[in-house]
Amino acid sequence: MATSDTTAEKSDTRFFGQPWALVHIFGVEMWERFSFYGMQGILLIYLYFSVTEGGLGLSQAVAGGIVGAYGGSVYLSTILGAWIADRMLGSERVLFLSAIVIVAGHVALALLPGFIGVGVGLVLVALGSGGLKANATSVVGTLYSADDTRRDAGFSLFYLGINLGAFMGPILTGILQSTLGFHYGFGLAAIGMTLGLVQYSFGRKALPDEARRVPNPLPSSRYPLVAIIAVAAVALIAVPVLVGVVRADNLASIVIIGTIVATVAYFAVILSSRRIDGTERSRVWGFLPLFVTSVAFWSLYQQQFTVLTVYSDERLDRNIFGFEMPVSWVQSINPVFIIILSGVFAAIWTRLGRRQPSTPVKFALGAIIMGAAFLLFLPFAGGGANSTPLIAIIGILFVFTVAELLISPVGLSVTTKLAPKVFHTQMVALFFLSIALGTAISGWLVQFYDPKNEVPYFSILGAIAIVVGLGLLVAVKPVLRLMKGVS
Repeated sequence: MATSDTTAEKSDTRFFGQPWALVHIFGVEMWERFSFYGMQGILLIYLYFSVTEGGLGLSQAVAGGIVGAYGGSVYLSTILGAWIADRMLGSERVLFLSAIVIVAGHVALALLPGFIGVGVGLVLVALGSGGLKANATSVVGTLYSADDTRRDAGFSLFYLGINLGAFMGPILTGILQSTLGFHYGFGLAAIGMTLGLVQYSFGRKALPDEARRVPNPLPSSRYPLVAIIAVAAVALIAVPVLVGVVRADNLASIVIIGTIVATVAYFAVILSSRRIDGTERSRVWGFLPLFVTSVAFWSLYQQQFTVLTVYSDERLDRNIFGFEMPVSWVQSINPVFIIILSGVFAAIWTRLGRRQPSTPVKFALGAIIMGAAFLLFLPFAGGGANSTPLIAIIGILFVFTVAELLISPVGLSVTTKLAPKVFHTQMVALFFLSIALGTAISGWLVQFYDPKNEVPYFSILGAIAIVVGLGLLVAVKPVLRLMKGVS
């Protein structure tokens, strides 16, 4: 990039000190998260509530596995969205098309009955959200030069938009679900995403040309081969489902295995590529311990939507001055803290500049704090129905938030810096694979949660996360050497 371009880029501070173009990605991601978390806030209870309560009557373990598998599939599908962006359409175009697919998925959940609506809706939302997530992050990265110290602060602000939507979604869909029914809640999620699509369609032209660039174009002669592979992939998924090999009760395990295979394959493809140099290859190796730490973190964090939802339904005292708040409202607590603290963290990183802790240190502290949050459940273990005070869950989710801000926006930022040029968006997808694996594991773990014997569950998982964090903390210097100047 020319010096004049870099100077102009850094002088654009119209959006809270960040480039004005950030507002367009901020907006579409906010509405996408509104619809995503609004739907997810009521999805688990929709699956396990009885038919007379408007649900589908599944067991809690199976329902939790479905939610975990679905959440993992969202992040797993970032691979597809990233590949299409890097080889065929560019990040911005894939982002736009993905938003359209998400709208269709939410409409299906709202209008189609029973398991048909769940199947069609979740598949479309997973595909669309996967494509949008990887590419929104990549587009944000194009707004900054490599040496722009505002990068982490910009990603933190972007993360604020995510959590504004995540806060409002469960509250509003929860109100409609508890008063009018589940499908009204799903319908509101559809309306929210439609608003995001309309907003983005007007602002997308203001994004830099770099956001539309195809880093590694696929030769047109290979398009027929891609089409054949796509058809084969659909058949590979559809046939096991139709013959009963893939079932609701083993879906989480299958997603975990699939994600591990995809992760190994992705690392192998990138590391073995002749299109990357020695520095880029070393940086990918440096990303590996961050990936493992991220998996450990998300395995615990994403239990907000599995174990913690069941916990909130059965163990939490949700009575507020005579009003029993909907179960989904618990999922709006964390976004409130994100909204409050993301600006604080952004200001801290901006003020510290090059003196701020390195990314491996941030990741290590995030894992340790997340493990400590799980240990905070122990004083309330063994209590009866409605025995856990709401203030306790609020405090625990505050600790969740501190851990999240040390890993999630920082992880998005460092991934764009460590990514080889020809694997820019696909490297972002690799980071999301860590979230996919952690999310799927969070659903798989539901089967081990026993409300009558909670101490082993919370203590073991908390201890594992702490050990992982301490391991990374010890290995900070060799990891930084592998990262070759990226900190």
